[in-house]
Amino acid sequence: MNMTHHFKRLFAPVDIAGLVYFRLLFGAIMLWEVWRFLGQGRIEDYYLRPVFQFKYYGFEWVQTPPGIGLYIHFIVLGVAAICIILGLWYRLSAAVFFVGFSYVYLLDQTYYLNHHYLVCLISFLMIFIPAHRAFSLDAWRKPSLRTDSIPAWSLWLLRGQIGLVYFFAGIAKLNGDWLAGQPMSMWLADRTDFPVIGHLFTESWMVLAFSYGGLLFDLSAFPLLLWRRTRWMGLGIGLAFHLTNYQLFNIGIFPWFMLAANLLFLDSDWPRRILHIVRLPPEAKTEQGNSPVGLSEHRQSMIMAALGIYFAVQIFLPLRHFLYPGDVNWTEQGHRFSWHMKLRDKESSVRFFITDPVTGTSWEAEPERYLTERQLDEMSSRPDMILQFAHYLAALMLEDDYERVEVRTLAVASLNGRKPQLLIDPQVDLAAQPRLLGISDWIMPLIEPLVR
Repeated sequence: MNMTHHFKRLFAPVDIAGLVYFRLLFGAIMLWEVWRFLGQGRIEDYYLRPVFQFKYYGFEWVQTPPGIGLYIHFIVLGVAAICIILGLWYRLSAAVFFVGFSYVYLLDQTYYLNHHYLVCLISFLMIFIPAHRAFSLDAWRKPSLRTDSIPAWSLWLLRGQIGLVYFFAGIAKLNGDWLAGQPMSMWLADRTDFPVIGHLFTESWMVLAFSYGGLLFDLSAFPLLLWRRTRWMGLGIGLAFHLTNYQLFNIGIFPWFMLAANLLFLDSDWPRRILHIVRLPPEAKTEQGNSPVGLSEHRQSMIMAALGIYFAVQIFLPLRHFLYPGDVNWTEQGHRFSWHMKLRDKESSVRFFITDPVTGTSWEAEPERYLTERQLDEMSSRPDMILQFAHYLAALMLEDDYERVEVRTLAVASLNGRKPQLLIDPQVDLAAQPRLLGISDWIMPLIEPLVR
C-alpha cells in the first residue's frame, strides 16, 4: 500500500541549518551540565558517599564504579558533548553520551529530574538524526557526507518530543489542587523578595494568575509554536515563562534547554537567513540531500513504524497513572516519566521498626546511618522508595544471622498543605511485600481535604 501524501511530506527535504543550530546548543548545554557535576561536588555527594542507592525497577544491576571510575565517566561525557558540538564522530559521540548519561541517571532515583529524563530521550534521538551533515568536522573530513538538506522527519521528531513535554505538563495541571492554587500559593509565599512583583505573591489573585497562566501556557505552547501566525507569540510567552521559572525555582538547565528547543519550530533555514550563509551550489549537493533521502518506500515505512512506536510509548507513559487508584501526587504510582513538573509539595517523615518474629523483639532502625539527608528527604514521601529501603533493612538483618525479620513503618505526609495523615499502612510488613509495577494496596488512600 502506498503511503499517504501526508506521511510522504515527512521525507521531503528541508534545510539542515535549524538542526545544526540545535546540535550546537544541545552539545553546549550538555557540556555545561557535565561541568556542573564535576565542579560542584555532585559526583561525591550523590553517588560515592551514600551507602545505599535507590534503584529504578528492573535496573538494580546498575552500580557505581569503584575508585575514580565515575569521574573518568563524566570526563568521557564531557568529551562526547564537545564532539557533538564539533560534529566529530557524531553518531558515535551521541550514542556514547546517551548511554553514559542514562547510566548516571539510573544510578539512584533519588535524583530523578524531568529534565534529565528529557536529556536521555533527546540524546537517544540525536543518534538517528543527521545533524552532522553540515558545519561539522565529519562533513569536512568526508565531503561526500555534506548536504544542505535533511528529511523533514528529523526536525519533526524533535518538535514532537518537545511538544509532548509541554502538552502533558499542562494535562497534569488539570487537577483540583493546582486549579485551587496549590502548591503555588505555598511556593510564592516563600519568594516575596522576587523583583518588582514579589510583594504581591501573597495575594490570591496573583497565585491564581501564576497557576492558571502556567496551565494555559503548557497546554497552548505546542499549537502556538506550530502555527506560523502565532509562532512568535509562543516564543515570546515561552521566553517570559522559562525566565520566570528560572528566577523562582531551582530547576537547573531546564529553562535554557527548552528555550533552545523552542527555536526548532521556526522555519528550518532561519540560522542561514540570519547569518547570511549560502547554500551549496546544486552541483555540489548529494543525491541524498536533493531527494526525500533516496529511500525506498519499504524503508520509509520502516522509519514511520519506528516513529509510531516511539511516540506511542511517549504517549502511554504519561497516562499510565490512570491505571492506578488514588491521586498520583500522593501515591507516586505513575508519577515519574510523565512530565508532572512542580505539582506537589510534601512535608513528610518516616520511621522504620524491625521485628524478630522468633523472639517477638522489636526495635527502631536508624535510616540516617545509611542514607544521606537528601535521600532520606526524598524517600520519606515516596512509597516505592520506602518499600525498597525496607527490603534493604531486612537484608541487613539476614546478614546479621536473623532468620527472618519484619519491617513496618510509621510514615506520615502532608500533600500541598493538607493536614498530615498516614502514607503507608503501619500494620503491613513491608519486607514481605514484593516490589512490583502493579497496584500497591499498602499505600493509604488520601483522605485529608485540601485546605483552602
